[in-house]
Amino acid sequence: MALREIITLPDPVLRRKAKPITKFDRELQILIDDMIDTMRDAPGVGLAAPQINILQQLAVIEYAEGENEDEDEEGAEAEPKPKKLFVIINPEIVKASEEKIMGIEGCLSIPGLIGEVERYEAIQVKALNRYGKPVKLKVDGWIARIFQHEIDHLNGVLFTDLATEVWKPKDEEETPLD
Repeated sequence: MALREIITLPDPVLRRKAKPITKFDRELQILIDDMIDTMRDAPGVGLAAPQINILQQLAVIEYAEGENEDEDEEGAEAEPKPKKLFVIINPEIVKASEEKIMGIEGCLSIPGLIGEVERYEAIQVKALNRYGKPVKLKVDGWIARIFQHEIDHLNGVLFTDLATEVWKPKDEEETPLD
């Protein structure tokens, strides 16, 4: 598969609303595979089509629960958990928790900056999978944050629009990237 170029601010495409996908053809499957490869190469935990200059309602997310934790409860090196890959097409948040939490986010399209963003703790997402079949996903915690970040991209919204504070990370500060 091919790696795609990730566009960065101030590219105006990042501020535009993506269009729904209606054709589930070979071209779409190639695009999805390219996006997965591009996300992994970056490396990131999510990538939305507008980030590669394609205004379509498509995002890929890959994350392992507990990925941000290096040790288990006993202080031993944690076993790596298998990553789950999500392909979401025309996603819509249909339910959100009342509880919101603050967290630090970064973005492949806004290199060199991170910020503190308030997000829903849990959400329910209705979408289509890569083959056009309806899926309903209930996610919470860090993965819910990633889903909200990617869905925002599809609506032309960037994490810096929502952040209470934005800063350049220090060398030792981990940068969570989508």
